[in-house]
Amino acid sequence: MTGASTTDRGLPNATVARLPLYLRALTQLRATGSATCSSDQLAEATGVSSANVRKDLSHLGSHGTRGVGYDVAHLQAEIAQAIGQTQEWNVVLVGAGHLGKALAAYPGFASRGSRIVAVVDADPKRLGEQVVDGLVIESADDLDEIVRDRAVSIAILATPTHAAQDVADRLVAAGVTSILNFAPVALRVPDGVDVRQVDVAAELQILAYHEQRKSSPREEAVSG
Repeated sequence: MTGASTTDRGLPNATVARLPLYLRALTQLRATGSATCSSDQLAEATGVSSANVRKDLSHLGSHGTRGVGYDVAHLQAEIAQAIGQTQEWNVVLVGAGHLGKALAAYPGFASRGSRIVAVVDADPKRLGEQVVDGLVIESADDLDEIVRDRAVSIAILATPTHAAQDVADRLVAAGVTSILNFAPVALRVPDGVDVRQVDVAAELQILAYHEQRKSSPREEAVSG
């Protein structure tokens, strides 16, 4: 799994992770008719500090205009270019269980430059089942052909844990170079393949930790 602090084009990974937040905020600002915005406005809309907003945008060469701020349309186009939103990316979704079906039905992918072109599953009894309009479950046996024929470069894994590494190996061998992994397992991939891990249970555990810390002082006060 790749873990460099900067991307190949020189942007820090932390900056890349925040650029979609800025793009979403700018899209909303433009929809309301705003022509300019300040770093403070972007900070408020994204939950990122103003200092980080200015630093992140400076990596793109955008420094804004003193007393005016940033041109919303220009900055929106600049960020879209930086994170590959000026073209559509074909995505294959592997795993058509409850999570996979929910992801396939999520409308936010298409509006942000990614299009799910296939949903595959290993269960032969589910083949041909409609997931959403225009997408039916296809066989995992055809994964290599699907990746090749539909020019897929990104995959979403929503498989059981035990199957994730094998599926990842097949995807990489077929030519997929980016994987969004929802299976709770750390994938082993070669250099040049990017993996983003989404572990919802782990995120809930982190929140549970913070909830426990919030309640501890009260409990100690009562016990004392």
